[in-house]
Formats: sequence, C-alpha cells, structure tokens
Amino acid sequence: MTMSINLVLLFLLVIIAIAAVTIKDLLSAVILLGAYSFLMALAWVEMQSVDVGFMEATVGAGVTTAFMIAALARTTRWEKK
Repeated sequence: MTMSINLVLLFLLVIIAIAAVTIKDLLSAVILLGAYSFLMALAWVEMQSVDVGFMEATVGAGVTTAFMIAALARTTRWEKK
C-alpha cells in the first residue's frame, strides 16, 4: 500500500512540475507550484518526516504561494512573448 502511494505522489509531482514550467499564464504557474509544495509535504509525511512535511506545508504551500500571488498582483499576469 505504501509503495503505491509513493508512486502516485511521485507521478503527480513530476506531472505538476512539468506543467508549472511549461505553462504561459503566470498565475496558473504559481498555483501549480503551490500544489507542488502541498504534494511534496504529503510525500515528506509519507516518508515519516512529519516535521519537514509540516514546514513544507506552511512555508512552501502557504506563505511562498501567498507572496508570489502578491508579487504577481503588482506586475502583469501574462508572460511576454
């Protein structure tokens, strides 16, 4: 059971990372990076490292995503071509 959860988390992490790098809309990229951080927190918890998972969830998925959205609100949303 644990191995299948790890494989699903790894697959989702790779897919989200590729999508976040290739997408043109910056807000969508920030949201995908927040989802990546949340899934990474789940992966840390699955590896029995709850303290690292908790910090990844609070800092990575929470604070960093909020700061990036705040910075994006002060700039343009779309990447220049």
